[in-house]
Amino acid sequence: MRKFLATAAMAATSAIPALAQAQTATTLDSADSGDTAWLLAASALVLMMAAPGLTLFYGGLVRAKGFLAVMVQTGAIIAVASLLWIAAGYTLAFGEVTNGWIGAGNAWMLLNLGNVRGSYGVPESAFALFQMCFALITPALMVGAWVDRARFGWVVAFSALWSLIVYAPVAHWIWGGGWLATKLGTLDFAGGIVVHTTAGVSALVVAMLLGKRNGFPKSLMLPHSPALTLAGAALLWVGWFGFNGGSALAANDDAASAIINTHAAASAAALAWLLIEKLTVGKPTSVGFATGAIAGLATVTPAAGFIAPGAAMLLGVAAAAVCYPMILLVKHKLHIDDSLDVFAVHGVGGMLGSILLAVFISPALGGTGYADGMGMARQIVGQVGGVGIVAIWSAFATTIAALMVSMVIPMRVTEDEERDGLDLTSHGERAWEMD
Repeated sequence: MRKFLATAAMAATSAIPALAQAQTATTLDSADSGDTAWLLAASALVLMMAAPGLTLFYGGLVRAKGFLAVMVQTGAIIAVASLLWIAAGYTLAFGEVTNGWIGAGNAWMLLNLGNVRGSYGVPESAFALFQMCFALITPALMVGAWVDRARFGWVVAFSALWSLIVYAPVAHWIWGGGWLATKLGTLDFAGGIVVHTTAGVSALVVAMLLGKRNGFPKSLMLPHSPALTLAGAALLWVGWFGFNGGSALAANDDAASAIINTHAAASAAALAWLLIEKLTVGKPTSVGFATGAIAGLATVTPAAGFIAPGAAMLLGVAAAAVCYPMILLVKHKLHIDDSLDVFAVHGVGGMLGSILLAVFISPALGGTGYADGMGMARQIVGQVGGVGIVAIWSAFATTIAALMVSMVIPMRVTEDEERDGLDLTSHGERAWEMD
C-alpha cells in the first residue's frame, strides 16, 4: 500500500483509500490475471464469512429454539442484498461520480461495465463481485441485534431497503469517490465505517425499536452451542483475510501487509479478552475468545492497509479494552437488548479503529503516511467527522426504514411465538431433532 498511496496522494491530493478511487486519470486496457484471480478468491472468502461463518457464529450464541431462524434470516438477507446489488446497489455506490452523494445510474443490472476498474488491474465485473460480498454481509451483521423476536418478513424487507438507503450511499461517500473522501479526507481501508459503523449503529437502533426479549435481562439466555460459535469465529477469521487483503485490489505486498495486520489484531484482541475475563469473572471462556477475535478484526479493518504490525497489535488490545465494557454498558446499564452485541463489538470496534487510524498511519509509527495537505490533526478531523456523519445518517435512515416497513409488516412476533421459538413458529422446523 505504501507505493500506491504515495502515488495516489500526489495525483489526487486527497486522502482516498486503495479500495475506493472511483475514477482516475489513468485507465488500463486489460486486467492482470494474478490480481484478478486474487480478487475472485477474496470474494469467495468474504462470502464464506457470511455463510457459513456468520450463521454459525450467531447461531451458536442463541438458544436452541432460535438457531434455525438465525440461519434462515442470514441466508435470506444474503440473497436479497445480492440481487439488489446487481440491480441497483452497485451503480448507486460505484457509478460515475456526479455530485458526490450518490453514484450515477450508468451501471444498472451491471450493464456497461468497463474492461477494467479505473487504474486497477482487475475487471470491473470482478470489482463489482467483490463489493457485492461486502454489501451482503453488512446487513447480515444486524441479525444479532434482533434474534428471537423479529418477524421474518420484516427482517427481509427492512434489510432490502436498508441496503439501498444506508449502505449504498455511505459506500459512495467514502469508497466511490464521494464527498467524505474528497472533502474531509476520510479513510476506510476495508469497512470500519462503511460496514461496521453502519451495521453497528443501525443494529442498536433496531434493538431499541423492537424492545427487549421476554425475560431480558433477568432471565439467563445462554448460548446453546459455544462450539458452533467457535467454528463460526474461525471461519470469520480466515475469511477476513479476503475481506481486508482483497481490499488492496491486487496480489501484492499491500495485500500481504493487510493480512498480517488482520491476523495480528485478532490474535492480540482474543488474548486480551481472555485476560479481561479471567480478571473479572474468574474464567476465560470460549465465547470470550471468539468475541474478542471478532472485535479485533472489526477494529483493524479500517486501518489494515495503512499501519504497521505493531500498531495492529495495539489496535487489538484496544478493541478488547473498549468493546468488553461497552457490552456491559449497553446491556446492564442501559438495558438495551442488542442480543449478540452487534453495536458493542462491530459498531464500537469499527469506529474505534477508524479514529485511531489517524494516529497509526503516521510514518513515525510505521504507517503509510498522510496524503498531501493532511497531517495527524487534519486526519483526526476527517476520521471523527466521517464516523460521526455516517453514524448519524445510519441512525436516522434506519429509524425511517424500520418504521416504514413496520406499517406493512409488523416488526415483532407475538409473545406466544417468541416463547415457542422462531424455528417452529416462523419456519415450521426444528434445528435439532433429538427423538
